[in-house]
Order: sequence, then C-alpha cells, then structure tokens
Amino acid sequence: MTRSDTKLNTAALVIRWIARVWSLFSIGFVLLVLVGELVSPHAALPSSLRDIVGMFFFPFGVCVGLVLAWKWEALGGLIALGSLVAFYFTLYIFDGRFPRGPFFALVAAPGALFLIGKIVSSRAASPSSRR
Repeated sequence: MTRSDTKLNTAALVIRWIARVWSLFSIGFVLLVLVGELVSPHAALPSSLRDIVGMFFFPFGVCVGLVLAWKWEALGGLIALGSLVAFYFTLYIFDGRFPRGPFFALVAAPGALFLIGKIVSSRAASPSSRR
C-alpha cells in the first residue's frame, strides 16, 4: 500500500465518520421536531397533496437514506440527496419558489458526505490509484 493509498483510506474513514455523526444529529433533530409536533401540534395534520408529497421526501425519504447509508453509503447517500432534490422540486411546483434558508440542506448534507466518502474509498481501492 502506497502512502497516497493510506492517505485516501484515512480521508475516507474521517469523511465516513463525520457523515455518520452528522446523520445521527440530523435524524435526532427530525425526530425531535416530529415528537414535538405530536405532543403539542402547531398545525393540522398534513392533508393537502403538497404536504403529503413533501413529507414523503422530507423528512422521511432523507432519513431513510441516511439510515441506509450506514450500511450502503452510495445507495443511502443517493436516496437522501435525491429526496432533498425531490422535496425542493415539489415545493417549487406547488408554491412557485424554493424553501428559504439552508436548514433542509443541512439536515440532508450527510448524504453528500456519504457519497464523497464512498468515492474516496473506491479510489483508494482501485488498482489504477496504485502506481
């Protein structure tokens, strides 16, 4: 194993664990909000098509992706990021604008880190990286 392979393996490990810890915080935050809404609701249950489709993608799709990414980094990362994009697209279709603020993206950001970690670890394992 070359020095660059070792650096790539270390980088992949660091990225993977940052993604895992961040995903725990993201899922915990979503669960905290959901439990808070169940205990003391601030709005009626989602009944419009916009709300139901939006909630399918965020938070459920994003959280499912983050959980799956612990075992299958690429698949879970793609599901989390795909769900975020679908959520933004859904709100744009129904409202004519994207959500404001970085908060939805910050919750789903570990999905991108899982994908980056998978790419880095694949490069470390590929024969073309060894020269």
